[in-house]
Amino acid sequence: MFFVLLFTSFTFYLVYELYWKRKNFPRGPCPVPVFGNLLALNNPPPGYEAFERWRKEYGDVYTFWIGSTPHIVMSSYEKIKETFVRDADTYINKTRLPSSDLFRGGEFGVIDPNGERWRDHRRFVLSTFRDFGFGKNLMQEKILLEVQEVFSKFDATIGSETEIPPNFDNAVANVINQLLFGFRFDEVTWEFLACGYILKFQTRQELYNKLKSIINTPEELFGKPIVFLAMNVRIIEKILPDSMYQKPFKEFRDKCFSYFGELIEDRRKEIDFGDLDSESLDYVEAYLKEQRKREIAGDTESFSDAQLSNICLDLWFAGLSTTRNTITWAISFMLHHPEIQKKVHEELRKVIGSDRLITTADKNNLPYMNAFINETQRCVNLVPLNTQHATTRDTVINGYRIPKGTGVIAQISTVLNDETVFPDHKSFKPERFLDEQGKLKKVEELIPFSTGKRQCLGEGLARMELFLFISNFFNRYEVSPSKEGLPSLDKSCVSRIAPRMFSAVLRRSDHAS
Repeated sequence: MFFVLLFTSFTFYLVYELYWKRKNFPRGPCPVPVFGNLLALNNPPPGYEAFERWRKEYGDVYTFWIGSTPHIVMSSYEKIKETFVRDADTYINKTRLPSSDLFRGGEFGVIDPNGERWRDHRRFVLSTFRDFGFGKNLMQEKILLEVQEVFSKFDATIGSETEIPPNFDNAVANVINQLLFGFRFDEVTWEFLACGYILKFQTRQELYNKLKSIINTPEELFGKPIVFLAMNVRIIEKILPDSMYQKPFKEFRDKCFSYFGELIEDRRKEIDFGDLDSESLDYVEAYLKEQRKREIAGDTESFSDAQLSNICLDLWFAGLSTTRNTITWAISFMLHHPEIQKKVHEELRKVIGSDRLITTADKNNLPYMNAFINETQRCVNLVPLNTQHATTRDTVINGYRIPKGTGVIAQISTVLNDETVFPDHKSFKPERFLDEQGKLKKVEELIPFSTGKRQCLGEGLARMELFLFISNFFNRYEVSPSKEGLPSLDKSCVSRIAPRMFSAVLRRSDHAS
């Protein structure tokens, strides 16, 4: 009798898992009990081929299961535009993961929250950035300062092997930190006792090294398959030892917010709160003034210190890792394709013809350089599985009634690999972004910053950084592989793409000597 009951229960379980729970959603790959379809993402390359295969088998819209939770995947540009753009408010919410509270301490930041908190703070971030010349000449000047710093470091190693990523790490970090806290990391901090003796000496570079060790922690965590599964599957989260999951996240949170907390307090001491309408020098100053205004009006919650620390974290992740990785991948691709480097240098020699700094005013005159950057972004394809949204109301997708709160994913990696738009998509071909006259052409399907109302809020800054860093680098240098050979183009990380450390040999370009 026991075995009959066991068999019957198991049969009902399988019927529910494999048929019943799926019948009201678009067709899709059969989920494995407990894991859903997540295990298919663990085989390199991480998820790209699986998503492409599923699109061919099930069409532009299908259901992908993250654990026991269904997510409707939009895998073509037209379907993404139809939903996330034309009906944006229905898909504006984000799905909240339990791990988010572990390292945030609650529903904080500007990436994860929903509702009024998200709207209020996204609006404030964008308006503040505009005040700082976001995307304008003032921001360009800050970036070009870092370009020259990169030059000074690489010039010292001309003709010999040098590690490429670290110098760009520091340069991109300086751009975002000037925006947030108003200082560069190579400045020196001094403090004195009343009698004139030095109490404390510290370089800002030490601050960056400390922050970098903190920021790298979640990238290392998210790259572990078991942690990636635990972040998305509740039962795995529950059974994993505390030392493997909760403890590392909490330690990261404590270190991160202790670091930001100290910088915020230092900045608070420097601000003159007697004139709350005076021009702010950085984002943290603008935030703290807005916080004081709201406190005076009786609002002590919407602009909290915890929220500020989380926004700093969000802007650091958005402003550092994606830009840095794209720049170093661009150099990696160039090393793999010397014929493309030759074409880039030919254009730079013809249009620029000297070692002067390239500015955004030159952008329209460098179509091949722009095409190279576009193809880099398409091929890097940094996030294998795009962020998970949730419907804000009941809706209909492809004839299926989708209830409020259902997960929906704008799968931009599939769009960037779409063979109908980008034939031979695994090959690196900047020419696909040029028309017959050699002019840059707009390809709507190039959406590396996603789309809709949750589109990357740092897109303008990132585009400016990519153009100024990459174009100036190749105007000044020719790159060739080190004795270690070509850099790896491996993409085996589960949740995000990052290049390995690599070396190259730099020589001054003929026209920039």
